[in-house]
Order: sequence, then C-alpha cells, then structure tokens
Amino acid sequence: MAGKKFDYAPAPESRGIVDLQPAYGLFIGGEFVDPLDGRAFKTVSPATEEVLAEISEAGPRDVDRAVVAARRAYERVWSKLPARERGKYLFRIARILQERARELAVLESLDNGKPIRESRDVDIPLVAAWFFHYAGWADKLEYAGVSTASSGPPKPLGVAGQIIPWNFPLLMLAWKIAPALACGNTVVLKPAETTSLTALLFAEICQQADLPPGVVNIVTGAGETGSALVEHPGVDKIAFTGSTEVGKMIARSTAGTGKKVTLELGGKAANIVFDDAPVDQAVEGIVNGIFFNQGHVCCAGSRLLVQESAYDEVLTSLKRRLGTLRLGDPLDKNTDIGAINSPEQLGRIRELSDVGESEGAARWSPPCELPDKGFWFPPTIFTGVSQAHRIAREEIFGPVLSVLTFRTPAEAVEKANNTPYGLSAGVWTDKGSRILWMAGQLRAGVVWANTFNRFDPASPFGGYKESGFGREGGRHGLEAYLDV
Repeated sequence: MAGKKFDYAPAPESRGIVDLQPAYGLFIGGEFVDPLDGRAFKTVSPATEEVLAEISEAGPRDVDRAVVAARRAYERVWSKLPARERGKYLFRIARILQERARELAVLESLDNGKPIRESRDVDIPLVAAWFFHYAGWADKLEYAGVSTASSGPPKPLGVAGQIIPWNFPLLMLAWKIAPALACGNTVVLKPAETTSLTALLFAEICQQADLPPGVVNIVTGAGETGSALVEHPGVDKIAFTGSTEVGKMIARSTAGTGKKVTLELGGKAANIVFDDAPVDQAVEGIVNGIFFNQGHVCCAGSRLLVQESAYDEVLTSLKRRLGTLRLGDPLDKNTDIGAINSPEQLGRIRELSDVGESEGAARWSPPCELPDKGFWFPPTIFTGVSQAHRIAREEIFGPVLSVLTFRTPAEAVEKANNTPYGLSAGVWTDKGSRILWMAGQLRAGVVWANTFNRFDPASPFGGYKESGFGREGGRHGLEAYLDV
C-alpha cells in the first residue's frame, strides 16, 4: 500500500449546535447593549464568504462606558471578594467551557476558518485548561514568587484593557482574561473585528456563571476601538497580542502614562533539523510548526533550517507528507488545512509569495484543488532561500515555509538568530547535550525540543526583541496583572 492515498468520505460537523444571532450588541456591565452611535459591521465565514452575523462597532463613548463599568465592578465588588471566591467563579467558567465545548469549537471554525479538528482538540481544551489553572492560583498569589511594590500581599492593578488577534480568538481571550481575573482585576476586552463571535459567546458564559456585572466587558470593533481603549485614562493595564507594527504604536501611546503594558507580537521562528534527528518525527513537527492553523501562528516555524547532509532526505519526506494534507471545508473532520482568515491576509500571503519567486527562490505546492468560494492558499514550500530573501525575513503569517541549510551548530545558531524577532524556535536532534546547548544560544522566548507548538497553562510564553515583552502563562503570567 506504499504511496496510496486513501479517499475519505466527507465527515461534516453539524452547524445546528450553534445558535447564531442575526446581530450582536456590546457586552457592558453584564448586559448586551447597543452602541451609542449605532454603527455595525458584518462578520463573514472565510470558507464560504457567507455573512454570519452583524457585529456592533464600539466608539469612544462605548469604550468609556465599558471602562466605567469595569472600574465600578473593581472597586465595589471584585477587589473586595476573598480570593477563594474569585477562584470559584473561574472554576465555574472553566466547567461551562467544557460543557459547551462542541458549540464553541464549531463557532470558532465557522468564524475563523480553522479546521474543526484543531478547534475541537487543541483550542477549546486549552481554553478550559487556562481557566482551571488560574482558578487554582487565585488564592495562592502570595506563593507565586512575585515581589510587590508595597512588599505586602500581592495587589491587582485595577482595570485591564486587552486586545486580542484573529488567529486564536477564544484561546487568546483565555490567556488574557483568566490571569487578570485571578489577580483581582476587571477587564475590558476587544476581540479582532473578523473573529468576534466566540468572544460574544463567552460573554453569555459569563452571564451563565453569574459573574458579577462589569467584571468582564467586551467591546467589538476595529482599530479605532482598540485605540480608544489603549488611550483611555481609566485603564491601568494594556495587554496586546498582534502585529509588531501595532505593538510599537501602543508602546509609543502608553509611554509616560504609567500604564503597565505587555506585548506579544510577531515572529519568524527557526525550526532546526540536525542530521541525527528522526526524520519522520521531524517532518511531522515541521508540518505542525508551519501548517497548523494555516500558518496563522505568531510562533510558527516558518524558517526551516536543515543540516546539509540531511537536506535531500528531509525535503523528500516533507513533500511526500504535504501530498497527504487535505484542504477544504473547516467543518469537515478530515480537513487539515482550512481557510485563510480574511481577503486582506490572503493578499499579503500572495504578495510575499510572489516576491519570493521574483527574488529567485523555487516555489512548490502539492497538487491542490482550491474551493471556488472563500479565501484559500495551498501549503507552499520555498527552497533555494537565502537570508537576504524577504520571505526569510518578514512574517508571512500563512502556510508558507522557507527552507535554508546549515553545516555546523554554530552556523545554525547564527542563522536562527539573524532576525529582528525572538518568539520561538525548534530543535530536532538525538543528542540531549546539543539540545541544551542550542537552547542556551537561541535568542527566543520558547525553544521546543523534538516537538513544536506545544502549549501548557503552567508554562510561560513570550518573546524578545520585536516579538514583544512580558510573559503569559504559568506563575510568570501573574506578574503582568499585579502591582510589582
């Protein structure tokens, strides 16, 4: 049966479990309310281009309402609750997330375009795990090893303004909200304009959990809404995940204001394969590193560095593996590659891929039939890439892999670190000593050894250089929401 590709019958997940509303308001003070200026926009399915719902656009006055509600809840209720009681709310939210996991997974794939297999098996379980983890921390902050400004018990900051991206909408929400609430802060969160639906469903979950009104507020909108939140004088803390360009704007805007800021920005991770690595295992890691979530991952292994003596074997095996990937309907349980999130992102992927070809790199994709509707891009490999190529330097944020070679570990380190980013890296080798040496040399916030894209709520995540600053996850993620 070698080389045979099996045909799979469609295995669609039912959309019936999701009760989509035709229009959604803003979630402020525990209730859904209409925006003061009445503006709205439509959110579409990336796979079919169908309109899913109409989303309210929050203006400056709406953001002000949300910040006022969060401040009131912080001063009157949330900061006065015993820490153990705050933890109970987080435990309750975590359990509801598990109970509604199938509904959340389907809605995430509809709105985002990612395969249901990833939403179901990765995103939603991690979302619940994050809330469970920080629920346990809520009454143990004094043991987190965090030095506080007052040298007394750890204290919250107040109102946290949080802005999340479209690639992992619900997971990034959990990364932000869970530690903020555990530390005693209240939240105003702005989801990405193209993927607001699971955040709005989370608002319903907050109501279901009887979370005190105003503890979590969700304002939807685009860049102007985010700017209003960043610049609001009533916000004590800004947490942002997104592009490096916007992160720099936030850093400039908050400089001198006294607001605490954490930024998790772009990446151009090196996935380094040595000649003693188990090739089949490494290939699976390469595929997971760059084609998971269509490459819409800030820590994606978008630069593959292969030792010259293993290059032919790795590339042959990688191309063979890509030929088995299935692109198509995100709600089909057999799908490996879903839709690109938006026409704007698809345009950027196409532009940089064309630049790669024009600069002399060799482009290859497996035979791949793209659907007629929606936003699609085939899994793509570029070979003959040098460090001067734009595709080796700029974040493409799509299913595009640039392949480079190296001869020695020192050369691998030099090439891996030759980037303005420093979010993640991967090392594939049979030698434990080499893994430890490489991890110490690579200027990256996370270094995976013989795996890639593994996340755990107990493990900190964050980057260096233009990949941002601060850490999310683990006890380190608590520090960003405490007065230290």
